[in-house]
Amino acid sequence: MATRASDVLSERRSPVCKQESGRFQILHISDLHFGPPLVLNVAEALIDCASQLRFDAVVVSGDLTQRARREQFLAARDFMQCLPEVPRLVIPGNHDVPLYHLARRLLDPHRNYREVIDSDLNPVLTLPGAVIVGLDSTAPRSAISNGCIHAWQLDHCAEAFAKAPPHAARIVVAHHHFAPAPDYLRDSSMPRSKRAMMRFVELGVDLILGGHLHRTYIGNSLDFYPGTHRDRGIVIVQCGTSTSGRGRGREQQKNTFNLLSIDKTSIKITHYMFFHQSGFVPTSSHEFFREHGDTNP
Repeated sequence: MATRASDVLSERRSPVCKQESGRFQILHISDLHFGPPLVLNVAEALIDCASQLRFDAVVVSGDLTQRARREQFLAARDFMQCLPEVPRLVIPGNHDVPLYHLARRLLDPHRNYREVIDSDLNPVLTLPGAVIVGLDSTAPRSAISNGCIHAWQLDHCAEAFAKAPPHAARIVVAHHHFAPAPDYLRDSSMPRSKRAMMRFVELGVDLILGGHLHRTYIGNSLDFYPGTHRDRGIVIVQCGTSTSGRGRGREQQKNTFNLLSIDKTSIKITHYMFFHQSGFVPTSSHEFFREHGDTNP
């Protein structure tokens, strides 16, 4: 593959869509893995499909690159610039820090990410109807694969959500998963996930978006954590790998993304999968009632 995605991907942009009254939509992609695992025709198909969809923001939940090399970040940036021009929130994944360059991993693990993608590793995106908080779950000096969320990041969420209007959706984005996918692969969750989930429930978080698993999972936190508020389950949406050949489990050799539609009373998720003859097509739909959409925690 060429070093820069702009050399091989045609820029196909669609105009920014206007939100319907009280409703907004998010394109959720993840685990791009620019570098050797990238599947070029899938990346092109995603751009084509995105140009036909209506959404108000893009969320990229980590692993933009395969080995955190500068040229891979440049290619990932070019790819994202080919998507429709709407606000976006991007966070790093464990593949976005050096694996084999020990000195750089310990001393300046996010240098290339900061210089090419964004200097803010824990960004906040405010939309009409939503506050989205991105959390850097990478732990390059300790738990490269399992990740970690620190107490100060939970406080960061609290500060961001404290400024949200009463009916705004509160959304957290982290690369690593707070709950394992309910399948035979049995991945371990992040350390101290329960602590984070309990805090998110207290903060009135509606939705968590993530990646890392390389397969999609759409469910509810109450499936894994009993919680102290049985009326406040959090919708969990894990995205598979959107553009690489590294799918796992039931999505082995498959590529996926999610389109979310959110209003005051519901969260709807449409799951898209790539097929060689058809490109990305919707394969399932999920709807959750926002049980506390009319309250201010």
